[in-house]
Amino acid sequence: MDPLLLGALVAFFTIFVLFSGVSVAVGLLIVSGGFLIVFDGVQSLELMPEIFFGKLDNFALLSIPMFIIMGASIASTRAGADLYEALERWLTRVPGGLVISNLGACALFAAMSGSSPATCAAIGKMGIPEMRKRGYPDGVAAGSIAAGGTLGILIPPSVTMIVYGIATESSIGRLFLAGVLPGLMLVGLFMIWSLYSTAKSGNTKQLSARSYSWRERFEILPRVLPFLVIIVGVLYAMYGGIATPSETAAVGALMCLMIAVVLYKLWNPRDLWAVLRDSTKESVMILFIIAAAGVFSYMLSSLTITQSIAEWIGTLDVNRWVLMGVINVFLLIAGFFLPPVAVILMAAPILLPIITVAGFDPIWFAVVLTINMEIGLISPPVGLNLYVINGIAPDIPLKTILKGSLPFVACMVIAIILLCLFPGIATWLPNVVMGVAV
Repeated sequence: MDPLLLGALVAFFTIFVLFSGVSVAVGLLIVSGGFLIVFDGVQSLELMPEIFFGKLDNFALLSIPMFIIMGASIASTRAGADLYEALERWLTRVPGGLVISNLGACALFAAMSGSSPATCAAIGKMGIPEMRKRGYPDGVAAGSIAAGGTLGILIPPSVTMIVYGIATESSIGRLFLAGVLPGLMLVGLFMIWSLYSTAKSGNTKQLSARSYSWRERFEILPRVLPFLVIIVGVLYAMYGGIATPSETAAVGALMCLMIAVVLYKLWNPRDLWAVLRDSTKESVMILFIIAAAGVFSYMLSSLTITQSIAEWIGTLDVNRWVLMGVINVFLLIAGFFLPPVAVILMAAPILLPIITVAGFDPIWFAVVLTINMEIGLISPPVGLNLYVINGIAPDIPLKTILKGSLPFVACMVIAIILLCLFPGIATWLPNVVMGVAV
């Protein structure tokens, strides 16, 4: 059978199996095993266990559970509330300072936790009621937190970037650095829209925050600075040549646990057990998907599907930006239905040779891909962040949350366009810190 036609069949059956309700990892294994049996014979299954476990034999994978523990320990404390309060007190004189405080807190918490739902929950519990009390429109209050939460998969340390690095054999250090400036750019775009939308509502007096004394501003800093020190310390250890990403993640996880215990009095063994238990569950889920995606990639390569698609794309007489536009639409649709980790692991083996042939930088593409995944987090039908916000503020209709999130989706689309026009936004910092990739 023609490999391109076979690839279409694989895509159809993969979508069908995943929409049947089967978990992503199990679905990938079912599709991979089925096509290998039909086209390569039953004996081809002998390699599946070796490929499955071989995909997990990677030292870099240790950073995933470590960063997840780091985020879970922070999410179990009042760190999100403290970040929110600190920024609110220092930005109280800025017009629309409260919404800026929320977005800034989302960005900082995302940098510490690497989790979008955790960021939404931690900042939203404090930020949404306070913004509504001050007269901010429900759409701005809910939409800004939902969008701000998506920064968790872009601003380092990002589990999504680690997964992309493993799937494409790219430098995780470069990927982390590549997400910094685009992440800050997104925060800026979010703030600009929020301030415009707030001013448009006309309730500027009602929206003004209460004034804080200098004593009140400084007294909260000791509760926030340790986490900022951890962020700086993790990045310095990684890029200063002191430790590998996995070793740095382990140190960061230990430091976050210690701060949670010492600073936030997380003494109860049950609370500590809950942090480790939830982190283990999430880590196992991600590692299971990674291993299953390795088998899926082997199946695509064994049946020459990946190679044929890359060759076919290479023969097309089409502008490479048109090709990138098609890829973005594909990623956007995939992100509507599947979690970011699953999309990356399924799409990377196919897309990497295509973008390489087209002359695009894989590090730059990682940022574009991640922003597409961010859009999926605040877009139906899955839109995980929308449901997290709805759980925090059940009296705000889901329709209102979605409507409030749509302008932030437009901001993300603008960010992708800016990255296409100025790719240096993503590649400049990695090249300056780590040198130009050969």
